[in-house]
Amino acid sequence: MKLMGRSQRRGGGLSKTLKQHKARLYIIKRCVVMLLRWHD
Repeated sequence: MKLMGRSQRRGGGLSKTLKQHKARLYIIKRCVVMLLRWHD
């Protein structure tokens, strides 16, 4: 928890969480596309 507080002050923690969020969205999109193709 202490490390997160330090990185957020610099702004590095924010960009890190954004990257993780984008990665999750990308994975979810890929899964949805795979499922849609599978149904066809």
